[in-house]
Formats: sequence, structure tokens, C-alpha cells
Amino acid sequence: MEAETLALAQEIDFSMLGLFARATLTVKLVMILLIAASVWSWAIIIEKAVSYRRARREAARFDRSFWSGEPLDELYDQIGLDPAGRAERVFVAGMTEWRRSHRDDGALIPGAHARIDRSMDVSIQKEAESLQKGLPVLATVGSTAPFVGLFGTVWGIMHAFIEIAQQQDTSLVVVAPGIAEALLATGLGLLAAIPAVVFYNKFSADSDRVISGYEAFADEFSTILSRQLDS
Repeated sequence: MEAETLALAQEIDFSMLGLFARATLTVKLVMILLIAASVWSWAIIIEKAVSYRRARREAARFDRSFWSGEPLDELYDQIGLDPAGRAERVFVAGMTEWRRSHRDDGALIPGAHARIDRSMDVSIQKEAESLQKGLPVLATVGSTAPFVGLFGTVWGIMHAFIEIAQQQDTSLVVVAPGIAEALLATGLGLLAAIPAVVFYNKFSADSDRVISGYEAFADEFSTILSRQLDS
């Protein structure tokens, strides 16, 4: 009898596709949801990795141009009003307000320094929102996917016990498929959650560093303009 049971168990398809095919509708929906969340997370991860790498390169290139000794007005004219780089957009926001703050006779309108600071702060805030776009999705997937997978596991185990009660058989052939299907949901939940949590933490730190660089530049630029105002 035991040999016959083992032979039947070996005939069962325990591949992921086979386990998915035998799962209940509820567990299937949970698995599909987790797979979709994992794909969405990886799409965001790849996009953010490219975005942060480009932002760091653009900031380094702009820093070289800014501190090269070239007059700021010439640098501003070279960049134009529609810059491609994030750091350049912060610079253009400040310089645009700087030029708008001059009257026809060349004198500055009162409160120019405060307006320039606000313009750059608004620009930095826009760039921060753009850089951090998608990170809440990673945080949500990382925090909820294990629980969604656990729900699928609990539901699958409940269904497995119902089958055991109906068939009045606790043999491996009856128990193993149901338990395996249920545990697959937890595995998919962890598969979606772990990369999401890891890369959310990494990208949050990267975002803070990039934004801190923009803020430091804004402070330095404001100091340069302040010296020109005082002179």
C-alpha cells in the first residue's frame, strides 16, 4: 500500500505550472496578483536605476561646467530655457528669476534674493517628486505582498483540509498537492516583496543623496548671487 501511494505521488506534477493549474480560483487570483506586482516592481526598479544613474551623471557634468570659471550668464545662455538635466533645471530656475529681478535701469527689484531662493526650492521639489515617483509602489508591494501570499496559503490549506475530510484519506497523495499549492502563494509573495524592499531602501538613499546635492548647489549658488547683490 505504501509503495502504491508513493508511486501515485510521483505521478503528480509538482512544477509551478502544475501547482498553479490545480489551485483553487481564489489561490490562482492571489498568484496572478503577486506575479503582476512582481513584474510591476521590477519595471520600476529598472526605470529608477537608469534614472538615478543618469541624474548622477548629469549633476557631475553640470558641476564641472558651473565651477569651470565660465560667467554664469554665458552658461545660462548655453543651457537655454528648456534644459534636459535636473541640476541644470535648478540652475535655470534661479538664473531666470535673477534676470527677471532686474529693472530696465539695471537695478534689482527689492526681495530678489528671497524670490531666487524660492524659485530654486520649487524646482528642487519638482525634481524630488520626479525622482521619487514609483517608490511608494515598491514600499506597498514590499509591505503587503507577504500578507497577500499568506492569505493565499491559508486559503489553500483550508481547501486541502476540506478535501481530506471529504475523501477521508490522509495519505500523501491527498495531502501533498494541496499543501504545495498553498505554500506556492507564500513563495510568490516573498519573491515579490524581497526585491521591492531592498530596492526601495536603496533608491530612497540614492534619492536623498541626489536631492541633497541639488540643495547644496542651491545654497552655493545663492551665496554667489548674495555676494553680487552686496557688491
